[in-house]
Amino acid sequence: MKKNFFLWILALSACTNAPETETATVDRMPADSYNSYYTSNRAPLQPQQFIKLPTGSTLPEGWLKQLMILQKDGLNGHLNEISAWLQKNDNAWLKSGGEWGWEEVPYWLRGYSDLMYLLKDEAGLKETQFWIEHILKNQRDDGNFGPVHLNDGRQDFWPNMIVLWLLQSYYEYTNDGRVIDFMSKYCNYLLSLDDKDFLYSYWENSRGGDNLWSVAWLYNRTGDENLLKLAEKIHRNTANWTKSTQLPNWHNVNIAQCFREPATYYMFTKDSSMLAASYNVQSLIRRAFGQVPGGMFGADENARIGFFDPRQGTETCGFAEQMASDEIMLLITGDPSWAENCEDVAFNSFPAALMHDFKALRYITSPNHVISDTKNHCPGIDNRGPFLAMNPFSSRCCQHNHGFCLPYYAEHLILATPDNGLAAVLFNACKTTAKVGDGAEITLTEETCYPFEEEIRFTVETQKNAVFPFYLRIPSWCAKASVSVNGKKCGGKLKSGSYLRLKREWKNGDKVVLSLPMDIKMRRWQVNKNSVSVDYGPLTLSLEIKEKYVKLDSRETAIGDSKWQEGADASAWATYEIYPESAWNYALDVNSPIVAERRKWNVSENPFTADNTPLKFKAKGRTIPEWKIDEYGLCGVLPYENAVKSEQLDDITLIPMGAARLRISAFPYSD
Repeated sequence: MKKNFFLWILALSACTNAPETETATVDRMPADSYNSYYTSNRAPLQPQQFIKLPTGSTLPEGWLKQLMILQKDGLNGHLNEISAWLQKNDNAWLKSGGEWGWEEVPYWLRGYSDLMYLLKDEAGLKETQFWIEHILKNQRDDGNFGPVHLNDGRQDFWPNMIVLWLLQSYYEYTNDGRVIDFMSKYCNYLLSLDDKDFLYSYWENSRGGDNLWSVAWLYNRTGDENLLKLAEKIHRNTANWTKSTQLPNWHNVNIAQCFREPATYYMFTKDSSMLAASYNVQSLIRRAFGQVPGGMFGADENARIGFFDPRQGTETCGFAEQMASDEIMLLITGDPSWAENCEDVAFNSFPAALMHDFKALRYITSPNHVISDTKNHCPGIDNRGPFLAMNPFSSRCCQHNHGFCLPYYAEHLILATPDNGLAAVLFNACKTTAKVGDGAEITLTEETCYPFEEEIRFTVETQKNAVFPFYLRIPSWCAKASVSVNGKKCGGKLKSGSYLRLKREWKNGDKVVLSLPMDIKMRRWQVNKNSVSVDYGPLTLSLEIKEKYVKLDSRETAIGDSKWQEGADASAWATYEIYPESAWNYALDVNSPIVAERRKWNVSENPFTADNTPLKFKAKGRTIPEWKIDEYGLCGVLPYENAVKSEQLDDITLIPMGAARLRISAFPYSD
């Protein structure tokens, strides 16, 4: 009897201590299952690693929501009141033969509409519906739609590609079946065209991958096998992004936007060389022109031999398109490196391209950027015009296109998985409502001030218990990540650059805490004079430079193709030049400690400003007298390592790169 009692005690102990949560480290999602509730790739397409939830499923909170409110109150939210290209009078997107119309309406509406879906703004939703109704109702009998712009007698289909994207979001938000009919009819029209008349001109030929992504989206909802033929036709007529050492062109936005075309086609063919080609372009541009922090590359307008110093920048459009590509590549591959690059651009490059109030933006923003004026800096940057100033009309593309960056980012924070679970892949405060497991609908609330804090907190709300897996991305930069469920640590030592899967019977009120300790680390850029950048978790740090803002009349400083609506109040939309009022020509002393200082911060404020940033860092540096503004009026190229440095060691302050409109982010160094 004593023996049986002892065995019973052991059994009771094992039962009591049995883990409530099954944990596992995985590099990718399960490829042998399909999500039961959300549309993903159907056969014969390659299964998706992640599935985007319908637009509106994830709503932003915290500082991200505040930035999106600034966007609504800023340029993107009011551009339809001031841009001549968006006026309703004689607009080619509202009536046949109208004067105003090309990419501007689709560019603007893509960001504006998703912004209004996520903020649930009634006036914005009404304005969105106005434009979409006209687009849907004005489709021609043959299936074609939109303004007819001809190039050598052939129609330019590029603007229509953008419209398909915004209609996809609209369908996900409303389930309006007219979208499926509209897109199906249009795709049949494209299939009927002769190859010589299809994707003929520069922009559409480069960007055929955008059309290809929409074909995949539609095929997954209709199963129409003609779309598989159209996919092959689009790839056949799109610029070749699969060459090992060459690109079809070196335009910065095209590279950021189009490198994913082969990976998109890989979904149709399952040819791994297509997937490898997209990785190769990402690697090629960064090896040649991307030896800089911020997730991007130096190709202000076009990447050029000899122009790869960190004073070369990227268009604001390029930041937005790179993030969209990162998000799509993440859906296709599950590779967490795409999430990390997306965060790199989102936190370090994109915020500094806009004024603090989102009422003006800069066409070109660089990692080393110490003057932001209205002068022409060509050929130092590869475009003639006032492209360094903060201008509400700089220029037509970025002015209209920048708005989709934050809404798309928010929509990819939480993704569905093939095994009816959820995954937190990009970290930010949000609230997600989704179906999981056997069909239970849950709400997952994510609370955090990341990347300005190390802790990310999740709470599950559910009316009934639900069994499903929940995945957490463990960043490659974090060596000591930890996870707890309801206060109990789980998962053991976590693998950087992977996912932790938590599977359990989730109950209402269950809490998951992900801790991501951040350390100071340095990167060397061998190609660029062995310069050094400082990272703190996903943040890159820049020298804090005292910024002087000079307000100018936007009508006098805008480029020639910027056009205002009649009666628009230009005084409410000023241009700003920014000048340095403190020394910027510092070499970083790499032997001195860099110390983080946390500051009080109101979450209702934009954290990406020098005044509001929650983090500042104390460091040491020496000035380099010969490093000055150069003959083009730009930050001089990085000095050589043996450049003479001041004997005086100064206290300097570093701030997050995204909070610095003027900044040095790739430093010469001092031992």
